[in-house]
Amino acid sequence: MEEEFHVHGAHEHELEHAASGHGQKGHVALAQQVAIFTAVLAAIGAVVSYLGGNTQNEALMHKNEAVLYKAHASDQWSFYQAKSTKAHLMSLAAQLAPEDKRATYAAELARYEEEKKEIKAKAEAFEAKSRDENELAEKAFHPHHALALAMTFIQIAIALASVTALTQRRWLLWPAGTGALLGCGLALWAYL
Repeated sequence: MEEEFHVHGAHEHELEHAASGHGQKGHVALAQQVAIFTAVLAAIGAVVSYLGGNTQNEALMHKNEAVLYKAHASDQWSFYQAKSTKAHLMSLAAQLAPEDKRATYAAELARYEEEKKEIKAKAEAFEAKSRDENELAEKAFHPHHALALAMTFIQIAIALASVTALTQRRWLLWPAGTGALLGCGLALWAYL
């Protein structure tokens, strides 16, 4: 059985040393630091992106409910108008009808007036629900702009970190870190 003897050149030794995660003087290699930094930022960015999408979905759900309630209110107001028209006709009929028929028309007029009150109450209730849903939509959508801006800063930080790894310019980590802090701060501020 023959054993192989392999001698590493200086270049191979440096590559193996860099791959092990240590640069000069035992420090963790810049590429590894940037990789960890960008992985953490990507995870934070995923959460911020989810929260931003969730705020949009929740706001749209409330807007849809507001439109639905507004449509119900509109239907009730149309029904109210129809009852008002019938009530006007009954009023006119009561005035023009012979004496023996007037009581019947007056009773119908009273019934229409009562029905109108109920219909009006329903329409106003639907309008109130529509207003409430619109307010909930505004509250739900409020954090979206801050979350979108936060995600932008996080993406800028990831891009700067990538440039740092490519150029080996450690000073680029400062603006990348600043972007990351701004992004995370904006994401937290969105919910305050």
